[in-house]
Amino acid sequence: MNSIASDTMVNGSEQGGEWQQQLAQSRWELGDLLRYLRLPKAFIERQLAANLGSVDFPLRVTQSFADRIEKGNTADPLLRQILPSARELEFAPGFSDDPLQEKESNPCPGLIHKYRSRVLLTVTNSCAVHCRYCFRQHFPYDENNPGKNQWREAFDYIAQKPELNEVILSGGDPLAANDQYLQWLINSLSGIDHIQRLRIHTRLPVVLPARVNESLITVLAQWPRQKVIVLHCNHPNEIDAQVANAATMLRSAGVTLLNQSVLLAGINDDAATLAQLSERLFAIDVMPYYLHILDRVKGAAHFEVNRAEALAIHEQLKLRLAGFLVPRLVEELPGMGSKRDVVDIS
Repeated sequence: MNSIASDTMVNGSEQGGEWQQQLAQSRWELGDLLRYLRLPKAFIERQLAANLGSVDFPLRVTQSFADRIEKGNTADPLLRQILPSARELEFAPGFSDDPLQEKESNPCPGLIHKYRSRVLLTVTNSCAVHCRYCFRQHFPYDENNPGKNQWREAFDYIAQKPELNEVILSGGDPLAANDQYLQWLINSLSGIDHIQRLRIHTRLPVVLPARVNESLITVLAQWPRQKVIVLHCNHPNEIDAQVANAATMLRSAGVTLLNQSVLLAGINDDAATLAQLSERLFAIDVMPYYLHILDRVKGAAHFEVNRAEALAIHEQLKLRLAGFLVPRLVEELPGMGSKRDVVDIS
């Protein structure tokens, strides 16, 4: 990622600052994390010899998420999501810095408009965890990190397009911004009458459950219309009692909770794991929503599951779950008017 969002946006003082301290502590030295996870000495030596602690998209993981990684297990599915790999440096045809061509849909700083009825705001470039498959790891955040005056340009853009009915807060992770900043954004958007729905895409309630505190709930409760939070959880081991409590608190603010996952080789590319994930999500009142084919971002080719295998896994998932628990298998391609369901084209 390019640069960390401004301290005033991410780390400004507010009630419930424990989560901010945990966020600030999410930058690890590679060796420290590997030793904390009690991984084999030979594995640690190989990782350090590869000098992967200095890659452009650096290691970042919260203590909370690290504590859910099985100690001593180099193949742990949570570890694989956050551990830099030498395979990120391999050239892969068809993989690029901007796999969704979002630069072409970026009419003003901080705003992406790809779909007719909704726009996305890149609230911050900061995340609590750097997922190694992140499709925005090369996004030009330096050009899309507006101050309040520049956000006015985005608000004006939204106000002038009555066909819009939804604003999506994204990033980075929008909940890495402090509550005062979120409150200002939400108040500004609530004055645009044709925006009927606020949607927030976030991983923080999963990787940093302490972020969901009374201060945040107060902010969210003030949005006067429909509000949706889409979590990002890929594996059942990511869900613990703290995540369940965060989900309960979010629902208390009138939030509809959905989840989207990415289908990742070696992590969740089997029907049994995905079925368990859907069941655990529904147990905490989160609806499975999307199962994404990997966006083809440079450095992530080793996570890709081919279409035929993805379709086979999805068919097996349908046999294991009630229909309402089966997430849609989707892909996003540049220039399309929406995400589309993956179908057999053989």
